[in-house]
Amino acid sequence: MLLSRKAIATPFIICLCILGVGLIQFPQLQKLIKSKKSASLETLEKEMKSEKLRLSFLKKMPSFGYDNFIADLVYLNFLQYFGDDEVRDKTGYSLSPQYFEVILERDPRFLAAYRGLSVSTSLYAAMPERAIAISEKGLKSLSPSVPERSYYIWRYKGVDELLFLGNAKAAQQSFATAANWASKFSDTESQLVANTSQRTAEFLSRNPNSKYAQISTWSMVLNNHADERTQKRAIKEIEALGGKIITTPEGTNKIVFPPKD
Repeated sequence: MLLSRKAIATPFIICLCILGVGLIQFPQLQKLIKSKKSASLETLEKEMKSEKLRLSFLKKMPSFGYDNFIADLVYLNFLQYFGDDEVRDKTGYSLSPQYFEVILERDPRFLAAYRGLSVSTSLYAAMPERAIAISEKGLKSLSPSVPERSYYIWRYKGVDELLFLGNAKAAQQSFATAANWASKFSDTESQLVANTSQRTAEFLSRNPNSKYAQISTWSMVLNNHADERTQKRAIKEIEALGGKIITTPEGTNKIVFPPKD
């Protein structure tokens, strides 16, 4: 009877601990949201330091087998953090990589998180080296079929390497790997990714400074469910490289490339 009670009590206690972690996830960020209109920069910076410590704790704490649950909660916290434009305009996006170190350490198969990592850490926080390092660590746990459409992660990595580090050789390898992984599937989306990734890799192999390849890569950013600020940045970069953006009647963006280099 005693063993039976322990068997029931132990999972219950663990669930309470995990729930407690979830409950402490939100107050700090809610406090930031409620106080953003009146808080001084000094106050916000203190709260960000507190958030940084909380993330460090979450990175090290035992999960009791609830890694995916913790990853999901921290991802929800990140969405609140990233979407709070008023506070981010004051404090920046420097905590972005810490969120994803927790998320992807707990769940390296969390596909959507890699997209958030690339945009928030490379584009907004200006830390592409850290974004790439986090992606590389996660990729060690993945395969072409796990998770589904994991080839996108290689594309995100290639985008960061080409556009933010200017490392055409590394980007070429990432796009080639994306093409290889995507080619293993026969559905339309995978075949499209395989073809476009392979073309980008070939352009980079022939001409590391190819404007065509850079425009293609910024096009990926533009069409990757980007927010308004990211869209404006991508359009600006495409036009600076000699490309043009045409919006179709259906509301999609069509890229007109300059003469091939």
